[in-house]
Amino acid sequence: MKTTLHQSFKFLPDPRIEHCKKHLFIEMIILSVLAALSGAESYDSIELYGKINIRFLKKILKLPNGIPSHDTINRVFSVINSKEFERLFIEWTATLKSAKILRDVIAIDGKTIRGSKDSYHKKSPVHLVHAWSVENNLCLGQIKTNDKSNEITAIPELLDIIEIKGSVVSIDAMGTQTSIADKIIDSGADYILAVKNNQQTLREDIEHVCRKRRPVAESEEIEKSHGRIESRYCKIFENNNSVDSDRRWNSLRTIIQIISTRETGESKTTQTRYYISSLRANEPFNRYIKDHWSVENKLHWVLDVVFLEDMQRKRDKNSAQNFAIVRKIVLNLLKKDKGKESLKSKRLKAGWNNDFLLELITNL
Repeated sequence: MKTTLHQSFKFLPDPRIEHCKKHLFIEMIILSVLAALSGAESYDSIELYGKINIRFLKKILKLPNGIPSHDTINRVFSVINSKEFERLFIEWTATLKSAKILRDVIAIDGKTIRGSKDSYHKKSPVHLVHAWSVENNLCLGQIKTNDKSNEITAIPELLDIIEIKGSVVSIDAMGTQTSIADKIIDSGADYILAVKNNQQTLREDIEHVCRKRRPVAESEEIEKSHGRIESRYCKIFENNNSVDSDRRWNSLRTIIQIISTRETGESKTTQTRYYISSLRANEPFNRYIKDHWSVENKLHWVLDVVFLEDMQRKRDKNSAQNFAIVRKIVLNLLKKDKGKESLKSKRLKAGWNNDFLLELITNL
């Protein structure tokens, strides 16, 4: 049986020495994906899953020398070319996107895999920048950085290898850079960029506009859940060269102020946030800005709670970065399933029901 995983990842270069190729390279990748779909988190559990399910797996894989050991799987993932793996993952994910979605919000944000820190070898934890498609409910790609401060250089790399034309790209204040705005506009997309104190002059200009001028549009959203009331009051101002008069920010058309109020019992907190955008004032900014946080709620939180990512101690060479791609392949497969179960329940179901597991990898 050939799946889209076979077709997409067969082009991943095999890094092994010729005489060490006891197991088929592509099959170790697919075995790891199937095991992770079924709840495996470690290389030991991938080996155990394979041995228990070898009769079923032979419907999908050749396995000429049986199931590889956990040490073999570990060695392979530690030396895979991560950039090539990321590139093929991005190309594979692009095939899962819906053609019916005309405008998507793509949220860009970073996450550290804390368990990958190796204090003994003075190795910092792996930090990844992700692109999350709000409308498709998919992780579109990842890029590794040396640390959080290097997101500024990683974001343009990520924008170069994912398709963003016609989308709205939203980024937190770390990515509010003129070069990144240029990259987004040149790629045929629009941006919404958060403005904080790392752009002090820009923020002061925005605050002045918000105090002195009337907004051209306003909206309010109120949510009530779990004993909490949260309201977001959005004001939109047209730029008219009142901000960025020297035109450093490519196509800057609107300024957005969001006043968020959260009430829990007798406690009440208010926060004001500012954004710049290339979009015109008639766009649903309140929704777009709220959508940005789905990268935290639907990707980063899920990776930690459902996949226990921060607890993973994969540290050898490229192992942490490469297995992070496996987790996102699994996440995207689970997200594409239309069932109502939670992601945790779907992983259990995949481990208990081979027919369901086959549906996940074939009905794309």
